[in-house]
Amino acid sequence: MPLRVFKNAERTGAYLSRMLFLGAMMAFWFFITQFLQKVYGFSPLMAGIGFFPMTIANFISALQVSRLTAKFGNAKTLIGGLVLTFIGMVWLSFAGADGNYTVSVALPMILIGLGQGAALSPLTTAGIAHIDAQDAGAASGVVNVAHQVGGSLGLAILVVIATALTGTGSLALRTDWALRGGAVFLLVALILTVVLILPQDKKAR
Repeated sequence: MPLRVFKNAERTGAYLSRMLFLGAMMAFWFFITQFLQKVYGFSPLMAGIGFFPMTIANFISALQVSRLTAKFGNAKTLIGGLVLTFIGMVWLSFAGADGNYTVSVALPMILIGLGQGAALSPLTTAGIAHIDAQDAGAASGVVNVAHQVGGSLGLAILVVIATALTGTGSLALRTDWALRGGAVFLLVALILTVVLILPQDKKAR
């Protein structure tokens, strides 16, 4: 892998932001799957159906990305996606054992789905931006590595943090703190996007 792939600030920002984004999302999927079954008493089938609000919102949002990037630019679309995901993650982190599925889980899931649909494609675009033809494969490979490593490493970190903060506390409490950690990941990704990706995108436009 040629290290010159990382010389461009927009690409480096995209790799780091993608790692943080996937770390937050992996924690979301891991903990909410258990949360719906063990805290809200959903069956495995109903827990899967419980993710439908996010899935539908993600699908609708992803279909609009090309139109949004054409109108607002890649970086601003990405920022919007990260902001929506961040708000949804913070909201979901207060679900608790006494929450209501519709208000505490389904509605923030819609925001997370809209944000994910709007963020992933622009992150991919930024990850291969301004790359020379001979390095296009390497840049694309780094995008995939950031995706996989970010998800695995991010989940491991958030599991440790949630366990350390709650000790032998309930799954609901661990879930809340894991998602709050994920929200911090998303906030850092948002800052990196504004600092590293947005200026380069404006210059290109």
